[in-house]
Amino acid sequence: MIAHRQSFAFAACVLLLAVSACRDVRSRAITIGVAPPVVVTKPLPPATSVQLKQLIEGAVAQSQITTGYDPSYVGIDYPNGDVAPETGVCSDVVVRAFRKAGIDLQKEVHEDMKLAWAEYPKKWGAAGTDSNIDHRRVLNLHTYFTRQKKSLPISDNRNDYLPGDVVAWELSDGVEHIGIMTDRWSATDEHCLVIHNIGYGARIEDVLFNWKIIGHYRYFS
Repeated sequence: MIAHRQSFAFAACVLLLAVSACRDVRSRAITIGVAPPVVVTKPLPPATSVQLKQLIEGAVAQSQITTGYDPSYVGIDYPNGDVAPETGVCSDVVVRAFRKAGIDLQKEVHEDMKLAWAEYPKKWGAAGTDSNIDHRRVLNLHTYFTRQKKSLPISDNRNDYLPGDVVAWELSDGVEHIGIMTDRWSATDEHCLVIHNIGYGARIEDVLFNWKIIGHYRYFS
């Protein structure tokens, strides 16, 4: 009986951590006593593509919808599958924004992993593809964007990061995180703000250089 309970507990933990993208780290993301910045919307260049506008709009809209965070493994439809829109993890912010621009990363990542399984990370001990979870893992998105030649150099210059760019980070404990640059800016210091979900819903914040950047991608121009 004890062995059975231990096996069940282990399995539950595996499912809970299966997303392995960005877990609940709200305690280190919230700065107590600091007022949020005044946010302004900065016009995009006239030549901005329709898909890039849709991507940014789809990302920003989530700040009014996704108010929670849940890293549990969930069976979802394929293609165009999703967890409940009011919850999810950091990678779901990216996936949902891309769908507004006509790109289903669930399908794209799944199919690319079937073609190039050896090039994708095996950090989670996966023995094969899983359309429920593959696109919700930051390192899989990193591999997909890299294989699609969408990667850009990583720099410490804010001007190199434009609205619509996808940025991936490594948090202090080695957990990966991901978000999207928006057309919202801090009025006081003119910083381009990021939409991400690090444990308390999708929020637009000035976090570009809060953690070590491990990936910079530009899918649309």
